[in-house]
Amino acid sequence: MKRVREARPANDGAPHVPVLLAEVLAALDLPGRTLAVDGTFGAGGYTRAMLGADPAIQVLGIDRDPGAIAGGAPLVASAHGRLTLVPGRFGGLDACVREAGRAQADAVVLDIGVSSMQIDQAERGFSFRHDGPLDMRMERAGRSAADIVNDAEEADLADIIYHYGEERRSRAVARAIVEARRKGRIETTAALAEVVASVVWADPASGINPATRTFQGLRIAVNDELGELVQALHAAERILRPGGRLAVVTFHSLEDRIVKQFFSARSGRAAQGSRHLPSLVAPAPRSFTAVTKGPVLPSDSETFANPRARSAKLRAVERTDAPAPAPLAAIETLAALPERTGRSARR
Repeated sequence: MKRVREARPANDGAPHVPVLLAEVLAALDLPGRTLAVDGTFGAGGYTRAMLGADPAIQVLGIDRDPGAIAGGAPLVASAHGRLTLVPGRFGGLDACVREAGRAQADAVVLDIGVSSMQIDQAERGFSFRHDGPLDMRMERAGRSAADIVNDAEEADLADIIYHYGEERRSRAVARAIVEARRKGRIETTAALAEVVASVVWADPASGINPATRTFQGLRIAVNDELGELVQALHAAERILRPGGRLAVVTFHSLEDRIVKQFFSARSGRAAQGSRHLPSLVAPAPRSFTAVTKGPVLPSDSETFANPRARSAKLRAVERTDAPAPAPLAAIETLAALPERTGRSARR
């Protein structure tokens, strides 16, 4: 793993500080390119930097959060026709590019997960740090976290919290939720955090709230984050021109595992048959080559200035001229809840 030691760019005052910004720009190699896609526009940190990387580059920003699109209007105005914002999911970024009248893109960046501004808005219900409605919907539409918490079967709750939240005491959490909701619906982030804290104990020295993993699991389920990530990787593969770059920043092991395995499979670094026992199936042509060797991690100075960067990992690849192969079923499996075995979650 490469840990970068250079000083970080200064924060420009945006509500969301883009993580590994200098490293992302270096991986994308933007000067001389025509169209870059920011699949997770958010507060526009990466987009703003990409616009500044080359005075001729055009940027297409995509976000499923209506608030992010509305909040990007001043940046659109200041970009003088070089920035287009599109409401939508990054899993369909290739369709967004084509609907914007472009056939291919030169660069794609994805910053996976929830943004700082979403966490900091209590009314969005993403965080237990601010009491608010138990929502967590990035698009502000569809099934909310409160719907799952109050309506899902106990076993389904345990599976979501265990597999998406990586909470080892998921059965105990699910059981406590079911007990609590018998007395009335759990409607706020503080109420859910209190229920979780009654059965999950965290080391105070770690600084990790007992509800952290449960909230992560529910958020991922509400927004189908892992499924969208899988679709986005395949979409970027389809839309990037030969020589185009894809950079992905992840924040926890579930996301990083999907990106790592996709990049490994598509760049030919996945396990192959040995010379003594060659594979009976010819390997698919490599659609990507590696740009980063393993994950690039934030520097100590960046994590000190922005603690939310501490778990970030950057991986990047470059598109070859090989046709995009069929979607990888093995990667799609990583994003789905496994079939229940009765041993998926501990008591």
